[in-house]
Amino acid sequence: MVSGWMIYIVQSRPITTLYPLPEKSDDQLRVYMSAGHQQMMTEPIYPLGMSFFEFMNYEVITAGGRLFIDLTHDLASPIGRKIGLKTMGKNDPLMYHALFNLLKRKQLIKSLPKGKRIFKLGSEELSWSLLVHAIKVYQRKDHSLVKQLIAKSEDSIKTVQSEITNKSGDELFAFIIEDQKQLKRDMFDPRSLGVIMTAMITAYRINKNMEKWLGEKNAADTLSQSVPNNVTSEMGLALLDVSDVVRKYPEVIAYFEKMENGDIFDELPKLEGGEAVRDSMQAFLDKYGMRCSGEIDITKTRWSEQPSLLVPVILNNIQNFEPNARIAKFEKGLLEAKAKEGNLLKRLENLPKGKKKAKKTKKMICVLRNYIGYREYPKYNWIFRMFVYKRALMKEAAKLVEKGIINEKEDVYCLSFEEFRNAVRTSQLDYKIIAERKESYEYFETLTPPRLMTSEGEVIFGEYNMENVPEGALAGIPVSSGMIEGRARVIMKMEDAEIEKGDILVTAFTDPSWTPLFVSLQGLVTEVGGMMTHGAVIAREYGLPAVVGVESATKEIKDGQRIRINGTEGYVEILDETD
Repeated sequence: MVSGWMIYIVQSRPITTLYPLPEKSDDQLRVYMSAGHQQMMTEPIYPLGMSFFEFMNYEVITAGGRLFIDLTHDLASPIGRKIGLKTMGKNDPLMYHALFNLLKRKQLIKSLPKGKRIFKLGSEELSWSLLVHAIKVYQRKDHSLVKQLIAKSEDSIKTVQSEITNKSGDELFAFIIEDQKQLKRDMFDPRSLGVIMTAMITAYRINKNMEKWLGEKNAADTLSQSVPNNVTSEMGLALLDVSDVVRKYPEVIAYFEKMENGDIFDELPKLEGGEAVRDSMQAFLDKYGMRCSGEIDITKTRWSEQPSLLVPVILNNIQNFEPNARIAKFEKGLLEAKAKEGNLLKRLENLPKGKKKAKKTKKMICVLRNYIGYREYPKYNWIFRMFVYKRALMKEAAKLVEKGIINEKEDVYCLSFEEFRNAVRTSQLDYKIIAERKESYEYFETLTPPRLMTSEGEVIFGEYNMENVPEGALAGIPVSSGMIEGRARVIMKMEDAEIEKGDILVTAFTDPSWTPLFVSLQGLVTEVGGMMTHGAVIAREYGLPAVVGVESATKEIKDGQRIRINGTEGYVEILDETD
């Protein structure tokens, strides 16, 4: 700043954040990466929810009610830096460029302490044995493998449901700790991860080859529409069937339109058609009721706990679709995928060595369509199992309420797993802890977590390559090809959604619970996400152009504005009404 002949330096150090910093046991510099941006969950998480990440052996660090990963030792190691950059490059370009910018600061990197790394080739997720399994999966092309894995997972869930039934008190907590080992075995089953890796590598190879041979970008997007065994996209279509039952009964529709939050199943039997609607919704909830927005946090309210959360989506479906839309929508995607396959193979055959290229591509398309849907299943298994735990734990919470130890069942969310266990064991608890943590949570809700920060409070920013982005457009990650214009609906909570057919959803992030909305959309924009995160995967299967990782999208785009999204190049344009 200049005043007269004097020059004042008002900021001579990197910008720091007011975001709370993680606690650390030494004075050495640390670098923290937001895990929430990788998990599609940037909202704060209560202590009980944090405990379940610790069970999965995540190196959990908390700050501002969010999960962070300490990357210090990775960045201090040459191989750790390479693996970290490669991993982030696939998932989150902004995180990648933030890390890249940090790595330019040689003195800072030299000052970082060495130690055990998070990302390493010997870990379960990145082991060479996983690559071997992926190669075997590709070569064998076993169409029954996915069904075998799903059956095994369902048997595992049935087992834990049966075994937990008679557990209570400290025995319940011990059972959950022990069962986490089985959950980990399921989550990191090499055959399961091999299928997912095979699908991802195959999609990458198809896209690379088609762009090289035919000049066509992201061909795998259309080829991934209406694939079998995608438990998440099937959920969106299944709710269309529920909506078809509801649409038959005007009295139920009128009740849904005026209802407030409550137990809708108490009222439905009193209405004409109410029992049929209740049975249809219950069948849906039996399979998908453990889902909800922010579902990786065990404390979030599940659809089974509050079925009224589904009512806005059901009403949207009735308004936006004709009866039997499930069949029509699935068949449309299937026809588009088959047409794209035929078009690609025909064009390939006209190239030099075309028959060989077409044969190779046909096999890859077959592998892609057989395996890509399974990518959503391990998380379904994880969330289902978490809900089994939750129902048992909330019975213990109810007992604490009866004893006057807590005021309401949900108070236990403010306790860690071990604190909850100790309260059950001793029937004692200092309630001030609950009050203080509720107050902290309310404060944490007002914060926006940074992607990357140091223990000194400096936020490290990344940026997009703006080479192919029009002036004034918002840059992001292209995850599902196509260009579309439409009305933006800026929505932060799924239950608040009022969607008309052809709208473009603009939100902070999506998880599987948002899938039922996708059937009405024609495009998607999110602030957080990557190529293989939920919104991207489902957008490709439903054939919706999508751009994710658009910073401040929910602030820059106003609800009701017309926007144009380019899911091939990765940008969003805000249009004038006359554009």
